[in-house]
Amino acid sequence: MNRTILLFMMFTASLALSQCSGNEHNKAPLIGKNMEIPESDLLNSTILNLFGRVSDPQVSPDGKRIVYGVTYTSIKENRRNRELFVMDIDGQHNVQITRTPASESNARWLDNDRLLFVCDGKLWIMQADGTGRQQVTGTDKSISEFSISPTGDRILFISTVPSGMKPTDLDPSLDKSTGRVIDDLMYRHWDCFVEEIPHSFTALFDGKTLSNVTDLLEGQLFELPTLPFGDIGELCWSPDGKSIAYSCRKMTGKDYAVSTNTDIYLRDLESGQETNLSQGMMGYDTAPRFSPCGNFLVWNSMERDGYEADKNRLMLYSFADGSIKDLTASFRYNMESVTWAPDSKMLYFNSCAQGINQLFSLDPATGKIHQITTGWYDCGPVQISADTGTGARLIGTYVSMSMPTEVVSVHPETGEYTQLTTENSDILNHLTMGQVEERWVTTTDNKKMLTWVVYPPHFDPQKKYPAVLFCAGGPQSTLSQGWSYRWCHQLIAANGYIVILPNRRGTTAFGQEWTEQISGDYTGQNMQDYLSAVDHMKREPFVDGSRIAAVGASYGGYSVFHLAGTHNERFAAFIAHAGIFNTEHMYMTTEEIWFPHWDNGGAPWDKNPVAVNHYAQSPHKRVQYWNKPILITHGEMDYRIPVDQAMAAFNAAKLHGVPARLVLFPDENHWILKPQNNMLWNKVFFEFLEKYM
Repeated sequence: MNRTILLFMMFTASLALSQCSGNEHNKAPLIGKNMEIPESDLLNSTILNLFGRVSDPQVSPDGKRIVYGVTYTSIKENRRNRELFVMDIDGQHNVQITRTPASESNARWLDNDRLLFVCDGKLWIMQADGTGRQQVTGTDKSISEFSISPTGDRILFISTVPSGMKPTDLDPSLDKSTGRVIDDLMYRHWDCFVEEIPHSFTALFDGKTLSNVTDLLEGQLFELPTLPFGDIGELCWSPDGKSIAYSCRKMTGKDYAVSTNTDIYLRDLESGQETNLSQGMMGYDTAPRFSPCGNFLVWNSMERDGYEADKNRLMLYSFADGSIKDLTASFRYNMESVTWAPDSKMLYFNSCAQGINQLFSLDPATGKIHQITTGWYDCGPVQISADTGTGARLIGTYVSMSMPTEVVSVHPETGEYTQLTTENSDILNHLTMGQVEERWVTTTDNKKMLTWVVYPPHFDPQKKYPAVLFCAGGPQSTLSQGWSYRWCHQLIAANGYIVILPNRRGTTAFGQEWTEQISGDYTGQNMQDYLSAVDHMKREPFVDGSRIAAVGASYGGYSVFHLAGTHNERFAAFIAHAGIFNTEHMYMTTEEIWFPHWDNGGAPWDKNPVAVNHYAQSPHKRVQYWNKPILITHGEMDYRIPVDQAMAAFNAAKLHGVPARLVLFPDENHWILKPQNNMLWNKVFFEFLEKYM
């Protein structure tokens, strides 16, 4: 479409649409879709920040339309903004229905014609064409997320309640004191000191107003949902709207810090009575989902307390007899994001299998599991569209290493994809992406390891290229077909590097034995796996073996620090973001202590052989062997791996005469999220590689 026409449509539409009421947002510039065409066919960090970020497609009750959101970025304004779109179920007649300076999120269909959504911490209602926008009244609480009861007359929403002691609790006259009085653990979590926690509330809803607002955990200082990443998906309405099932770790302080024991509770809304359905199940129990018939409840379950990378199973609870059955006992992989079919006869779920996040179906009656998708795309959670004449479809998102997220329709039997949105096609059509290749590398213990390789655009096998080994974080995670705005493999390739992505021991898409090998053995087989991938690629004539860098974040940063002292001249440079440098100090400064306690084999003062060996191998004890340049970056609001790890690594490098640079971000957590910080991070990243490679 002609660019002038597009701009005119955007301008005229903006005149017709309401804006959120916050004055600070009304004064802010609008952030919308990027209309610039890249001058080069190579991806760069500016273009990366101009992609629209598609998310959260929701199917209307009649199965005829989809609402979804797109987040746009302004590097100049250093912020992002999310807008809403509605389209037909086949992707036709796609219309942007909001255009405001404040983000609209969590859009849900109230019926076939009206939407509820969150903006500026308030609940709003409007027609599906964007007209008739009004704020839902009845509460002054700030709402982050919500869900609508199946009967449409109640709302479940998430807000916060105060937590922790303030100076004024000790002395009311100290109202200007900034001190924190701390008596127990979990005083900070992820990226904030815990001064408030999430609670979930129910309210009656008449289409305009909320009333009878009730805190499900009134007077209790437990999180609902569980921080830092729990969301409205940890709670679920019963089909009759009379009950709510929810996941909660009913612990505080030290008990919370050393345990993952999260249970599934069933609450009757009329009486307030609750039942713990997962009593005696000691690991993570999360994401309950009622069957549409109301006879069953499923949830995700891990068996062992303190182990977040345990196999994620799917448990089926029968309300008829109270029995609990593991539906995935014979399934090799983890499962997540479960959706029931409308007739309660089939379940659909995601699972990262052999390095790709695929869709599966499961018959709860027989236990039969069928893999639906097979392509090189990571599939997101799905909803089921009603049959409008061409059969029901699974509606969700998909993404690859070469394409940001788009909304997709998947045939539930054949797995055939139909892409419904083309948010970034105008940009992608002008870019040349690097070829992505699948290799199965033989490891030192004679096993096969999936290693993705991303080649530079316009790759010429007659030339020699520098390479970058990407060390995955987690450590229990997977290098799959995802698109990242923080570690974009195509961006690294576009700068002229071959990117090596080994799914070393500890990754989660190759069975539990492969995953569990890394626990208590951070410097063992998985480090050999990295080197196997590097040595495999060094044998290729187009790889310059003298110009290979090792980079990574979190556990990947730990890997970089370790390899810097053990690499035997394999690497020319190192880059570590938010890495663990001193495992002893990390154990005592992180917040979720159950994690290092499991993976390290215990505390630094424990005498068991696993713990003793783990702490003896801490990267800080090999810094005297560092001999190559190292770039270290970290967010100062990172309380998972606190920033003193980066400072210690940088100081140690400089004291040993190693060329080093430290880049700190005072307003970032474990991730670098703000647009201009992202630009700076990429700038120093590629300048460092260019200088030393």
